[in-house]
Amino acid sequence: MKDRNWAGNLRYQAKECLVPEHVEQVQEWVARSGQIKTLGSRHSFNEIADCTGSHISLEKLNRIIALDREKHQITVEGGIRYGELCQYLHQAGYALHNLASLPHITVAGACATATHGSGDQNGNLATVVASLEVAKADGETVTLSRGNHPDFAGAAVNLGAIGIVTKLTLDLIPAFQMRQHVYERLHLEQLEANFDAIFSSAYSVSLFTDWREPIFNQVWLKEKLTGEDRPEAEATRWGAALAKANVHPVPGMEAEPCSAQMGIPGAWHDRLPHFRFEFQPSAGDELQSEYFVPREQAYAALSALSRIRSQIAPLLHISEIRTIAADELWMSPCCQQHTVGIHFTWKADWEAVRAVLPLIEAELEPFGARPHWGKLFTMPASKLKAMYAKLPDFQKLVHRYDPSGKFANAFIRQYIREA
Repeated sequence: MKDRNWAGNLRYQAKECLVPEHVEQVQEWVARSGQIKTLGSRHSFNEIADCTGSHISLEKLNRIIALDREKHQITVEGGIRYGELCQYLHQAGYALHNLASLPHITVAGACATATHGSGDQNGNLATVVASLEVAKADGETVTLSRGNHPDFAGAAVNLGAIGIVTKLTLDLIPAFQMRQHVYERLHLEQLEANFDAIFSSAYSVSLFTDWREPIFNQVWLKEKLTGEDRPEAEATRWGAALAKANVHPVPGMEAEPCSAQMGIPGAWHDRLPHFRFEFQPSAGDELQSEYFVPREQAYAALSALSRIRSQIAPLLHISEIRTIAADELWMSPCCQQHTVGIHFTWKADWEAVRAVLPLIEAELEPFGARPHWGKLFTMPASKLKAMYAKLPDFQKLVHRYDPSGKFANAFIRQYIREA
């Protein structure tokens, strides 16, 4: 149902949903619209993509336009999903540097909100955008390229506030193989001395906890294979034991929807996401929040949350901890800082979750925690705005591309646009 988001917690207010088949239709509909917002895979949990005017879905603008083997880049339309793109890339001998937990999301939507995977050396998904084509409020398109356009650093993570992203060009790397192991019951105190060792031990590392104890239920290690012989996985690491069977991050759920574990080699796009493209992702009926803290303060931030775990745990499916490399994108939570994301997958009880979020935000406030743009938070706009040094520049960019607020909504007016 296009009138609701993926989780079902939000019913959109848009009066219609337009589905263009080519860019010229996007331009025409944008030019004549009073208010219009892109509707992607509907994976945002707040009102960032909502509006009272028209939604425009790019589900039919999901084609691969060109593969440039000289520049090692691919150009795609804005509506393509990662699961579809990755299969093509792998067959062509290429890969993306990283993927989010879910391959079901659109490239344009994920980049616009600084969605990310994990890995000490891996920036969020927008960091491989080499250029993007945007339909501005007047319907005209503009192409912004990294290094060649002064607006690029503001446009790559654009929050849907500057226009409709119709095309993107992404940097590629050679396709590679991976294997994945899971370790169980890592004590929180291990991170005090071993944080860097744990998160640098594989290409992508995720810690999962239900916060019922000061313990991480699972450690997912996604290891890049280089063709050299690899030793067997150690039986224990940092006091955690190697899992003896496939597991789901959410306790009690069947592992079948998850990417293969137990050290079985596979393609990058079959190991980097936690969930397989052909299955229902994650817990299903859920809400999500996420906060980003500077890497050097991650252990202290997690210890602070442990103090209120009795309030968190009853509402939680699972919490995930990941690292993200610094970038230079203005509205990225990782702008100019190596970052740790603390993610919460909540049970579908918004009233209870809304009551506990201020407690989490209060514990994380000393660490300058920034909320994920597309997930649930209660932080006042004044605090959030103060966390982004480049916000004034982004506000100017927004006003130049959309002087009348055609792409604005209640969320953008509250957190981004000047009064």
